[in-house]
Amino acid sequence: MTVRKRISSLTLLARISWLGLLYLVQGLPFGFQANALSALLRERGFPLHTITLSTALALPWSLKAIWAPFVDRFHWPRLGRRKSWIVPMQIALIACAMGAALALQRAQVIPLLLLIFAMNFCAATMDIAVDGLAVDILAGRTLGVGNAAQVVGYKIGMMMGGGLLVWLAETMGWGSSGVFSGMAGIIGIALFFTLLVHEEKERGQGQNSHTSLRSIWIALLDLTKLPAQRRLLLLVATYKAGESLIAPLLQPLLIDQGFSRSEIAYAIGTIGMAGSILGSLMSGLWALRVEIEKILSLLSWLRIGVLGLPWLIVAAGPFPIGLVAAASALEHFVAGSVTTAMFAWMMQHTDRRIGASHYTLLATVEVLGKSPLSMVAGSLASWAGPGTCFGLAMALSTGWALLFRTLLQAPEEARCQEKNFLEQDKAPAP
Repeated sequence: MTVRKRISSLTLLARISWLGLLYLVQGLPFGFQANALSALLRERGFPLHTITLSTALALPWSLKAIWAPFVDRFHWPRLGRRKSWIVPMQIALIACAMGAALALQRAQVIPLLLLIFAMNFCAATMDIAVDGLAVDILAGRTLGVGNAAQVVGYKIGMMMGGGLLVWLAETMGWGSSGVFSGMAGIIGIALFFTLLVHEEKERGQGQNSHTSLRSIWIALLDLTKLPAQRRLLLLVATYKAGESLIAPLLQPLLIDQGFSRSEIAYAIGTIGMAGSILGSLMSGLWALRVEIEKILSLLSWLRIGVLGLPWLIVAAGPFPIGLVAAASALEHFVAGSVTTAMFAWMMQHTDRRIGASHYTLLATVEVLGKSPLSMVAGSLASWAGPGTCFGLAMALSTGWALLFRTLLQAPEEARCQEKNFLEQDKAPAP
């Protein structure tokens, strides 16, 4: 390997590592909401339907496509096109985390929920810029590894925010407020490295620096007219449908079985997330050799079987905590593999001229597809029983596997049309 190739490889590795760190920061607040907040609310006597409604705190992730064109369009050249948004959002996240620590210390639930909502807004806005940065940097064979860094970084953030920090706070006697103090410290470290990194102009960057907002919206609208893109939107919206029915129910049901919040944080928030991280890494490396469509097709069928594990834990339990952790790790392993493959597939179909806006649209459709089911899971479980929810989850996952196999067989003419559109050299016309 020549010196130039070594430098190029090290530079790419450093950039992918930076991407992973940025996604880690974004996963911290959502990790607490997804993996710790429901158990905290259950301990304080909140009913299941109220707990599952708290998933609405993640609403900014569903609406971020509305302001994504602003992130694509406006920036401060001195700081960098993407860093102009990343740096202020990191500072705001630190402030919100310190406020949340104070709210927990004073046992003020409503201010805590509002601050978690604010943190999700900052993280979602930062995610738009970071996704645009990823689209600028990644291409070809680096898509799999880059999206593995994306998903792994985010999952590590979730594991720390909803598992590791909770467990440390409980065992070290810091109190619940220590979770958000730890978050603030981690975000501060990420901010330090972000300020050190010089954001260079990557392929495609700068092409639409002065493009009007109207042009960006028109380009997005034109994309939705392509048959292949419509199929992509449908698959992205539905691929998490089954999992979204299970996720908000499992922890409250384990609390009802007598498990403590720290045990659940260990089994699901830490061991489960570790399994998800390993699955994401495997999927990303696998994508270097195998087509992403083939990976998704295989994993979609494997996922149906492992979704039965959470129901077994609830229906036939209580099991020893080690067995709960092992089952959680296996289910999360497959789920993490599917997510990485799907995100790489999404980025593969992204128009780089409006990278942040287009990828954000796809990511928003993904969130919108799973959020409604998460919000009604508690009500459905209270009305029809948890078994109905878990059975429906497996049925939805089976339906998606069949849908993916059917819709992926697109006419060659439609594939060529999409390819020609995405390979245009000209920026959107004003």
